[in-house]
Amino acid sequence: MNRKLAYFVSDVHLGLQVDDPAAREARFVDFLRSLPEDTDALYLLGDIWDFWYEYRDVVPKGYVRVFGAIADLIDRGVSVYFFQGNHDVWTYSYFEELGMKRLEQPALVEISGRKFCLGHGDGLGPAPAGYRFLRAVFHSRVLQFLFSMLHPWIAFRLGNGWSKKNRLSRHEEYVFKGEEEPLYKFAAEFEKSHKVDCFVFGHYHCDVSMKTPGGADFVILKDWMSGSPFYRYSAGISTIGGSCQNSDM
Repeated sequence: MNRKLAYFVSDVHLGLQVDDPAAREARFVDFLRSLPEDTDALYLLGDIWDFWYEYRDVVPKGYVRVFGAIADLIDRGVSVYFFQGNHDVWTYSYFEELGMKRLEQPALVEISGRKFCLGHGDGLGPAPAGYRFLRAVFHSRVLQFLFSMLHPWIAFRLGNGWSKKNRLSRHEEYVFKGEEEPLYKFAAEFEKSHKVDCFVFGHYHCDVSMKTPGGADFVILKDWMSGSPFYRYSAGISTIGGSCQNSDM
């Protein structure tokens, strides 16, 4: 079979107890099961889980149908890649045991002759000192070890509770600041030293499609809180959230 389709999704936030988490998970499972037979790769761009923490011998319960659908894709020969987001940053080896492949942002990959720069998007480009400190805390091996000393009953209630409170505190959708956005500035600088045809990120929970100064496509995928957004690429045709766009890819 001539496999040629590549799919990208981000910010599903499985497990977040806001809106209808069961319906959101069902939509994601339906999406995974609906990928065509000629799909070559699926890129999970981070925050697929709203909170994830792996103990050495314990992983979060649930998501059986999600993992089953991913395993079915892998058994079909689809390469499934994942990035850590800022919510599911504490992934260690379980996803690899399932057959997924970890990528570190910014990752340069070639798809059908076109160069893609991929990542979750957080931490790329200039950021306020407070955010840099918080990100360093979450990535600290020492603090991860100390967190692992908590009983899972306590750890997951802390993690899920903090995430839910953070989500409910946002009363308006984030407005992307265009060329002034740190992630866009990162892309504009990155393409000066790397050949890139398309940047695809998540994290911002808003739908963005624009061009970089060098002419590359710059795409940010919306979250799955109320829909099932995705990006698809194959041989010069890109589809964003179901709307087909011609491109000079």
